[in-house]
Amino acid sequence: MKKLLFILTAFLVFTNVKSQILDPVKWTTKIEQKSEGIFVLTFNAVIEKEWHMYSQFTPDGGPLPMQLVFKNQSGNYSLIGKAKESKTKTAYNDIFEVNETFFEGKAQIQQEIKLINLKLSKVEVELNYQACKEVCINQSKKFTLQIPASAIAAVTSNQKENLLNESVQNTKLTDSTKTDTLTPSLGASDIVIAPEKAALPKTPETAPRSVWSIFFVAFLFGFTALLTPCVFPMIPMTVSFFTKQSKTRARGIRNAVVYGISIIVIYVLLGSIVTAVFGADALNALSTNVWFNLAFFVLLVIFAISFLGAFEIVLPNSWANKVDNQADRGGILGIVFMALALAIVSFSCTGPIVGSLLVEAASNGGLAPIVGMFGFSLALALPFMLFAFFPGWLQSLPKSGGWLNTVKVVLGFLELALAFKFLSNADLVLQLHILEREVFIAIWIAVFGALAFYLFGKITLPHDSPTSSISVGRLLMGLLALTFTIYLIPGLWGAPLKIINAFPPPMEYSESPMGLNVAGKRESKIDLPEGAKIGPHGLVVFDNYQNGLAYAKKVNKPIMLDFTGYACVNCRKMENNVWSDPKVLSILKDQIVLISLYVDDKRELPKLQQFISPTTGAEIETIGDKWTDFMISKYKTNTQPLYVLTDLEGNSLNNEQPTISYVGVEEYYNWLKAGIAKFK
Repeated sequence: MKKLLFILTAFLVFTNVKSQILDPVKWTTKIEQKSEGIFVLTFNAVIEKEWHMYSQFTPDGGPLPMQLVFKNQSGNYSLIGKAKESKTKTAYNDIFEVNETFFEGKAQIQQEIKLINLKLSKVEVELNYQACKEVCINQSKKFTLQIPASAIAAVTSNQKENLLNESVQNTKLTDSTKTDTLTPSLGASDIVIAPEKAALPKTPETAPRSVWSIFFVAFLFGFTALLTPCVFPMIPMTVSFFTKQSKTRARGIRNAVVYGISIIVIYVLLGSIVTAVFGADALNALSTNVWFNLAFFVLLVIFAISFLGAFEIVLPNSWANKVDNQADRGGILGIVFMALALAIVSFSCTGPIVGSLLVEAASNGGLAPIVGMFGFSLALALPFMLFAFFPGWLQSLPKSGGWLNTVKVVLGFLELALAFKFLSNADLVLQLHILEREVFIAIWIAVFGALAFYLFGKITLPHDSPTSSISVGRLLMGLLALTFTIYLIPGLWGAPLKIINAFPPPMEYSESPMGLNVAGKRESKIDLPEGAKIGPHGLVVFDNYQNGLAYAKKVNKPIMLDFTGYACVNCRKMENNVWSDPKVLSILKDQIVLISLYVDDKRELPKLQQFISPTTGAEIETIGDKWTDFMISKYKTNTQPLYVLTDLEGNSLNNEQPTISYVGVEEYYNWLKAGIAKFK
């Protein structure tokens, strides 16, 4: 009886343990013949409620994108195009500051292949993906899809000969390009499909917050464009034309409204063309491309120099003349051409603003360029329509003058500052450490300092009108620029600069990640233990269990294992919101040894250290695989973030709650205190 009770208890414990291994995505697969030698591989997923799984096309720098690894492709079959996905959603992630793309509820991935080896009986595919709710899990699923024998038998002898010839050519091609298609996380025979957004046949549903923010920023861009010397003088001229030339006031209002709508249509059409040419989702992929960022850095610098007065960017005069001739026709068509003439004539002022706006919108992907152009053109068109409704308002407009050029020059300084954001993106991707945080901040200090001197009248530029005094408005703007410049200065010594946190490189991408001391001298280098590095909030962190364990034994402190991921959203939230709390941070700094084990570390283990997991049967090929297997085999869970307090023998200190995950400050603090108390 006792033996039976023991077996039953063990079974219940085992069942409870296994239930902690989360698997919120259930897969089914099928292979279908499309034509002779052509097959379609389909992967269908059902995703549990409240969970979401990231797409192949979620941008770099955010959560982990899905990867399809074709294990036995070489010499057996070729891929036709890129894997296609079913409908996804897009939402802004304020932790990684990217627009992440993901599936909810269900997903379908399809890949077409062309058979080369006619004796091939199966296709082996590995799917690597990340799914998140309150926690995140990284999963690797392996599928074997059996090719129907009847499908292969149907290939004629002539086709066999052609396919065999193609096999030789493809084998040579595979050998010559293999180096380019390998990733550090995979074996030498594995081929990874790099996602290409242009192949994505879907219409993402952009989060309202992201769309509205783009719209309002674009609206402000448009309002700013109104105050440039190319556009502002056109308002009273155009409105007067409509009110005086029209036979009735109602017709004048109608013409002004048509004129305003035409402006909106012209600019929205421009955004539509950009989206159509590049593809709604390809724009987002471009935002993480090195050459895209370098090209727009150069473009924005040219725009800035133009605004500062070195030269003007204008469209050919012949364009303006032809459009102006069409505007003389009268009627609605003539009004449309008048709106087009405004866009062409004012291009030297609006062109750089529109270009900058399209660059920013492109980095958001989706329909952002269209939304951006709508916001911009609405701000540009509204004054023409409103002043036609209320002509008396024209008397209250300030007169044109040197202040319009001041607006243009201020825009030039802002364009110049924005340009270095794109150069910084390229530097971060390439990890060149040329434009580190201190250098970036120093450039901004110089730009905004020069802007302050300009507004105070200490610097004059080519198109400035001579003046013996400055206006109160210009003085206030100068004080604002000077205040911002002074605010930036402590950033050179490691201040966080939260107001502009999204622009400069992160703190760790710096000459002095630990900052400088108050005396202005660089802190003496911390005598870091072997294998340790500086982590979030200046914490000393180990990323190797053995190194951390050895140090913990040396200083006789408990260990906190932090199972985390580079692309784990909720891990960053815990670090930002919980670890930053003073009482929690003091414990992490002084009372424990922190070991952070990254389950998505894609660096390949040495061949001799690779193995088959006795717990899951998975191939352990990367450092991330190793820590994932450690987490599952030791703690019977696969979630991140996951925190464990242990003694120097690896035993959990919190018996009632051995592990903790995504919680608030108080619960986390009490858990830490309880474990440390037991260690003491």
